Amino acid sequence: MISKKYVADIELKRNEVGSFDCYPFSLAAVRPLEKLEFHPAVTFFIGENGSGKSTLLEAVAVACGFNAEGGSKNFRFGTRESHSELHRFLRVSRGHPRPRDGYFFRAESFFNVATEIEKLDAEPGLGPPIGPSYSEHSLHEQSHGESFLALVMNRFRGNGLYLLDEPEAALSPQRQLAVMTRIHDLVQEKSQFIIATHSPILMAYPDAIIYQFSSGGIERIAYEETEHYRITRDFLANPQRMLKILFEQ
Repeated sequence: MISKKYVADIELKRNEVGSFDCYPFSLAAVRPLEKLEFHPAVTFFIGENGSGKSTLLEAVAVACGFNAEGGSKNFRFGTRESHSELHRFLRVSRGHPRPRDGYFFRAESFFNVATEIEKLDAEPGLGPPIGPSYSEHSLHEQSHGESFLALVMNRFRGNGLYLLDEPEAALSPQRQLAVMTRIHDLVQEKSQFIIATHSPILMAYPDAIIYQFSSGGIERIAYEETEHYRITRDFLANPQRMLKILFEQ
């Protein structure tokens, strides 16, 4: 059964923004932003690098109580304070019941999360070690792709809100399919996902909402209309023709 929305929508408190000429409010995706609704199962943010999708996802995560560099809501470390103030200007509409699990994954800072896990497990404490809930081996002893798979397969427990920033970064196409299968299993276990991605494989998840970030702002788009799908389809249909066009330019 598809979960109810843990996060129903976000709204930019535009009347509290001092200037839309300053970052992050000057971003093309943020400047016209008013309200954005989320699917109860899977919502995708897509767009070119620098379009603002990761910035908005980060803001949603922080506004929901997650650490800016990633992890569960229990993580409160900071390697470098680089996140924007956008989260302070977002109004998050939450559903009922509240999620029993949650995680914010950032491909670019998951190394820092793994380091923090080892640090916490090395310190004396009353609770059990954190590492075994991810994998029997240290995340640092695995490749980036293996450590992310360990996170999704073992640490994500269902009934949760999961925000993923470019989860495909270290995954082969076959592993992306494995992650999609796991996402589907977790959706059946009443989970909700918000994912920023470039992967035409992941964004094919059925019935998902896809928001495209561009110079014109944010718009909802069908999977077959995405540039990711069209370019991949055209290239695979005739690689030599595409390469000829590219090399002759």
